[in-house]
Amino acid sequence: MNKPQSLYIGLMSGTSLDGIDAVLAEIGEAGDALLLDSVSTPFSPELRKALLDLQSPGANEIHRENQAANALAIAYADAVKQLLSQAKLPPENISAIGAHGQTIRHQADLSHPLAYTHQTLNAALLAELTGIDVIADFRSRDLAAGGHGAPLVPAFHAQQFSADKNIAVLNLGGIANLTLLPKNGEVKGFDCGPGNMLMDAWIAEQQGHAFDKNGAWALQGEVNQALLSRMLSDSFFAKAPPKSTGRDDFHLNWLQKQIDPDNINAEDVQATLLQMTVDSALQALTSYAPQTEMLIICGGGARNIALLDLFKVRAKELFKKSLEIATSDALGVDPQLVEGLAFAWLAWAHKEKRPANLPAVTGAKGPRILGACYPA
Repeated sequence: MNKPQSLYIGLMSGTSLDGIDAVLAEIGEAGDALLLDSVSTPFSPELRKALLDLQSPGANEIHRENQAANALAIAYADAVKQLLSQAKLPPENISAIGAHGQTIRHQADLSHPLAYTHQTLNAALLAELTGIDVIADFRSRDLAAGGHGAPLVPAFHAQQFSADKNIAVLNLGGIANLTLLPKNGEVKGFDCGPGNMLMDAWIAEQQGHAFDKNGAWALQGEVNQALLSRMLSDSFFAKAPPKSTGRDDFHLNWLQKQIDPDNINAEDVQATLLQMTVDSALQALTSYAPQTEMLIICGGGARNIALLDLFKVRAKELFKKSLEIATSDALGVDPQLVEGLAFAWLAWAHKEKRPANLPAVTGAKGPRILGACYPA
């Protein structure tokens, strides 16, 4: 029988704005996380549009954001109820919910203390609706200490995936981030560029689809080398870690400016975006961890067959030694659920008063306990 205090729920809705992943985890005293159950629910079209509209400045933002924060809390609460019903557990058996919220601004590069990040969510309403303590606002404490507040998952990756070989973990959400886990040495990590976000945005604009299933549309096009070169010349890619990014930097207007010099077929743009995702991640890996022996890919992008195939092809070209590439399925965790599991773990760390940021990753002045608690 699981001890009630060892059970946590993690809620993740990422930059791709596709929906909510809710995971139930048992977390041991040492921080080892075991995935017990999960549900994934799509956003309603209305909520997705409201959250997407908040990604850029607009009229009456304060009112619209608070309405969206309430709607997101309700959607989160519904996901929690589905998860508890599926697992046949009462709310009182759950120690806490770790809720990421939805990032609508990430301005970590502003000079400290003007830097900020903002994830919208009415966490108090979520606690009220679920009857469970909610831990939210994980990033701002790291920013207050001079860090980027991102990426936060490397500490969890180090807990979950460390082994007796040089491993890197690539999370392919809307944004791609790398965690470097050397068998000897310090854990490092950073955002390395767009993951699925631009590919999703481009196919949505051109074809009305939420995403390019298995990269099928990208495979119909050809890589435009001039466009690829322009995109990879963005100043973000040349920055040294610690660094983080988001929709503030990479968005459809940014993409259109890269396309404008040439008349490029829409499917060629998609093929080039696929190539950019692969090349930016692998070039970062060769720059900062050329000794990597195994690359573990997780996040929604791990389900894109064309993307995975291209990673394997390009890895053979860029790495002198053989680089084993696998999804986190090989380690027993569904790629789509790794980040949700991470936020369950972050809630555990908060409850246990354990620092959960890695200063070598975020650039913070030191370890900090992350998150704010909203008691049920």
